[in-house]
Amino acid sequence: MKRPDTAQVLTTLVILAYPLLIWYAHGRIEPRQLALALLGVAALRLLTFKIGQRYRWMSLAALVLAAPALFWNALLPLKLYPVAISIGMLALFGASLLRPPSIIERIARIQDPDLPPFAVAYTRRVTQVWCLFFAFNGSVAFATAVWASEAVWSLYTGLISYVLMGALFAGEYLVRLYVRRQHHA
Repeated sequence: MKRPDTAQVLTTLVILAYPLLIWYAHGRIEPRQLALALLGVAALRLLTFKIGQRYRWMSLAALVLAAPALFWNALLPLKLYPVAISIGMLALFGASLLRPPSIIERIARIQDPDLPPFAVAYTRRVTQVWCLFFAFNGSVAFATAVWASEAVWSLYTGLISYVLMGALFAGEYLVRLYVRRQHHA
């Protein structure tokens, strides 16, 4: 088994802990310094990750949001990064509904290239559910970034949104098992 790249692991950990880092740094570190750190992580990610064209926008979003934070020494653009990620994921998943196969169908076909028609319909519905999740998540992340304290924003974007995502993954898995049983009974 191939050992993970250290830069990739560190970059992923920083991205996952990003909301907590913003909360911790508030009042201790200037937003401009945080923006420089975000620029560094985004640049490292662009240079070291073997990411496809579809996912480069995540790093580009970080670069775009870091620019006003650097210029105005403002925290708000940095707090909008999770919003940008949700918008990007909504666009990615939504576009796959307009130009099939859907993202979830593509993932499912890795395990089973010959998906039956009921599974194709199911994967389309799951992609729609993820679109709703990303719309909701982006909206709450935006509202907390603009109108809530850094602690509330960090709690939502750094914990609650991950718990909701995990619950959606787990719930979908249970529904998938049920749907399979119904069609193979």
